[in-house]
Amino acid sequence: MKTLSFRTYSSIALATFTLSFSALSSAAQTLNVYTYDSFASDWGPGPKIKENFEKLCDCEVNFVALDSSVGILSRVQLEGKSSSADVLLGLDLNLMEAAKKTGLLAEHGVDTSVVNLEGGWSDKDFVPFDHGHFAFIYNAETLENPPKSLADIVENQELKVIYQDPRTSTPGLGLLLWMKSVYGEKAASAWSTLASHTVTVTKGWSDAYGLFLKGEADLVLSYTTSPAYHIEAEGETKYQAVETTEGRYPQVEVAAMMKSAPNKVLAERFMSFILTHDFQSTIATGNWMLPVVDLDQPLPEAFAAAMKPVTSLMLPADQVAEERKAWVNEWLNATTE
Repeated sequence: MKTLSFRTYSSIALATFTLSFSALSSAAQTLNVYTYDSFASDWGPGPKIKENFEKLCDCEVNFVALDSSVGILSRVQLEGKSSSADVLLGLDLNLMEAAKKTGLLAEHGVDTSVVNLEGGWSDKDFVPFDHGHFAFIYNAETLENPPKSLADIVENQELKVIYQDPRTSTPGLGLLLWMKSVYGEKAASAWSTLASHTVTVTKGWSDAYGLFLKGEADLVLSYTTSPAYHIEAEGETKYQAVETTEGRYPQVEVAAMMKSAPNKVLAERFMSFILTHDFQSTIATGNWMLPVVDLDQPLPEAFAAAMKPVTSLMLPADQVAEERKAWVNEWLNATTE
């Protein structure tokens, strides 16, 4: 939940900010991890992951927090081989090909056989750390007849909708691909129809979700795991995910290691650490997504709905990399007419 960032629902009232944990004076003792702001925040999983890894490595984990997953990729593209990043934590499936094409990533060498994603995981450059599906969330107390499909969301002019910009947000990019996978060559027309009852398109997840919670819209683009937060943290069951008969678009968030990593040994250790209990156990109630390995303890009951089998609509990664710019332009043209 990506973009989630993301996913730190208790942060809604706070402005987006950049957080960096203090580093030791010796670069050899410091692991620099580029991630998105909510992951590294006090209420995200970052602090616990930092604590757990530092117990093992006798080092300092320095989270360099950026405003989005897209921002992580943009930052290293700008910095190139001179980047101080050891690890990139928070890219997703839809950014992997673009990240690979930079030529900046190293093979991780991690045994990913424990990954419980459908079809397993075999990518040599990326290690997954959480997953989920995008969904539109609604308040059951104020929306008595919720839509039943993506088509209903697009076509019902009485629904007020908020989603995120695909240029700056991984949930927004996920919706772009979701729409393309459902509508194909008719996507431009569908975007135009949706635009006529869209309240606003925000830069990131937090702004969108905050407006929704204030009652500014009937629906907001988020994750199937979003209701679990409200149940676990607030005891509130009114927030629910729209059932979409066409299927849902998945998100898998990943980490990668830089070839130019200043501290390569620590980076390799951290990449392996990602699939251990001390990392994965922080994901469900820290990042409000699903872990990618089987844990000893079951997830809270609040996650049951998010774990139900669902049809995943996924476009080929190479097609996404090749067509993403054109699809973004298609969205822009259709929604700004």
